[in-house]
Amino acid sequence: MTRRIGLIGCGDVSVVHIEAIRDIEDLELVGVADTDPQALSRAMAATGVPGFAGAQELIDAVGPDAVHVTTPHDQHVGPSLAALAAGVHVLQEKPLAHTLEEGRRLVEALESTSTSPGAPKVGICFQNRYNLASQRLHQLLGSGELGAVRGAWASVVWTRSADYYRAKPWRGTWASSGGGLLINQAIHTLDLVQWLLGGVERTDGHVATRKYGEVIEVEDTAELLLHHPGGITTSFFATLTAPQHRPVEIELDCERAYVTLRGGTDGGLTIRWADGRVETLAERSVTSGGRSYWGVSHELLIRDFYERLDDPEPFWIGPGEAMASLEILKDAYRLSGVGPRG
Repeated sequence: MTRRIGLIGCGDVSVVHIEAIRDIEDLELVGVADTDPQALSRAMAATGVPGFAGAQELIDAVGPDAVHVTTPHDQHVGPSLAALAAGVHVLQEKPLAHTLEEGRRLVEALESTSTSPGAPKVGICFQNRYNLASQRLHQLLGSGELGAVRGAWASVVWTRSADYYRAKPWRGTWASSGGGLLINQAIHTLDLVQWLLGGVERTDGHVATRKYGEVIEVEDTAELLLHHPGGITTSFFATLTAPQHRPVEIELDCERAYVTLRGGTDGGLTIRWADGRVETLAERSVTSGGRSYWGVSHELLIRDFYERLDDPEPFWIGPGEAMASLEILKDAYRLSGVGPRG
């Protein structure tokens, strides 16, 4: 059975979704939507499908089986709610929402429909959970082979320019983005850390705008201490002020090994066992036309989402699961006295 797919939001990351829809068997893109006429026109020309000014117009006109929501952050939840109300499945880009209040709206809406037969599913794109290194490390932690975790370190040291924000001003505002570095770039690493180590019970730390204060009101640097169950802590540092991108890093000091997970094109997993053995696992190559630091596993997540649509259970990375990273970063904003309270 071919599933008919609509795409809502024709910005940068939509390229990855369009490629995946094209490459996955039994998926057909039947419409695109964007409030920006120029972005919409480019997407229509590239895909050859009809275009619409908004989510509801697309849903009403083409009746898709599912929609992909790849809009700016403050426009995530509205299209997803419209799709749920129409009985349409949703695959939405991170973050869950630009505010906790909006995130809870989607969580509650899904909960209210999930008991109905054939209820629509919602997935959130934390695709780095599908990376080979992430999957292997999660498996090792679950099996107990690494022994007790004694502590962790994670870093996202990247670069941005003032022109990056000038090109799309929504990225630098609390009202539209809901934050800066943490919600837009480092959220994938926050998600991985909390997923690997059983959640975060408490967040300490501070965010600041060190370099781009003339063009943004949100943060470009953050230092956090994440408190996990069992007394484990992760020292977390992130910044967009570096001269060049460094690979994302997550390191775990475990009873039986020291483990390093590195992102990027040369990334993978290195396990230095206490008995002297060294085990390595290389990451998959990036094949998408999108940016390499988005991760190599967008298509795997999208494929998995559609393969699980007939399962009785919700998709495993749904709105409830995605609230975890949103709560962590919003706690950091609250502690720093920045951003809206919602």
